[in-house]
Order: sequence, then structure tokens, then C-alpha cells
Amino acid sequence: MVDFTLHTPDTVPEASKPLIEASQKAFGRLPGLHAVMAEAPALLEGYQQLHRLFAEETSFDKDELTVVWQTINVEHNCHYCVPAHTGIAKRMKVDDAISDALRNETPLPNAHLEALRSFTLQVVRQRGEVSDEQVQTFLDAGFTQRQILEVVLGVAQKVMSNYTNHLAKTPVDAPMQAFAWEKRLSA
Repeated sequence: MVDFTLHTPDTVPEASKPLIEASQKAFGRLPGLHAVMAEAPALLEGYQQLHRLFAEETSFDKDELTVVWQTINVEHNCHYCVPAHTGIAKRMKVDDAISDALRNETPLPNAHLEALRSFTLQVVRQRGEVSDEQVQTFLDAGFTQRQILEVVLGVAQKVMSNYTNHLAKTPVDAPMQAFAWEKRLSA
């Protein structure tokens, strides 16, 4: 097994130092994901940029952002990102019923959010080859063409983090350990 370096501000490659400083400023600590990604400065910079764009520049509200993030995290079985985004959802004041439904793969509190989860899963599982009928169902649920493409942005961001965490087996950060998660096994 390869042990990936969990960098500290003192061990990061020079090109990652300003990125790590930005992470610490944004989170008040150095998230383990960022400490691993720091080994490849371009990956960390790309991830930070995609995170900012998805969180701040898309048309999704806080509940919708959470649905896209957690749907992908759960589908990818990411031991690190599900707890992290549970904590992020709490900080964003997302209703626990939404977080619980996403974590447990049970129905969401309303049809609008369920349509977003369904479409996000279709994009992930079908690698973007979503049928015209599936797209129309998403649009009929009140979403837009812009939001179709914004889901793609969310998928790109989460592939970077989920895959990194799988490869590195990133330990869950202490503040997020209270939200530890394992995928439910089908009966």
C-alpha cells in the first residue's frame, strides 16, 4: 500500500504554500483532503477553484448544492467527503432531514430535491450520457439547462476529491468524525 503524504504547512511543495494558506483561512484549519492534494499543486488549485465556482457561482441554493455534493459522495462511497459535507451542510443550516436522507439513500423531503438527486445520479452512473427523456424530466421538475451543466461542474469537483480520498485513504478530519459514515449494504 502506498502511504500518501498528509502535508503540513511546513512540508508542502513551494507551489502549494499559498493554496494551503487559503485553505487554512477558509476553514480555520487544514483539511486532510487539501493536505493530501498539496502534493500536486495543480490538483489542489483546480479543486479549490471548482469548489469556489460550484459553491458561489452556480444558481443552486444551499439545499441544492448539498444534494448534488452528497449524492455524488454517497454514490462514490467516499468515506471522507460524506462526513465533511455533512458538517458543511450543518454550517450552511441545511435541514438535517435532507442530510439524513442523502446519507441513508432514503427519499428526500420534496419532489424538487428528489428530481435533482435522480438527475445527478443519472449523470454520474451514465457518465453524462443522459437520455432526452431524463433531461426533460429534470427540466419539468423546474430546473434549467444552466443547471444541467452546473451538475456537470459539481461532478467534476467531486471526482477530484472522491478519487483522491479513495487513493490516499485520507483520514476523516477530527471535527467531522462525529459525522462518520459507511454506505448501507443492500438487503
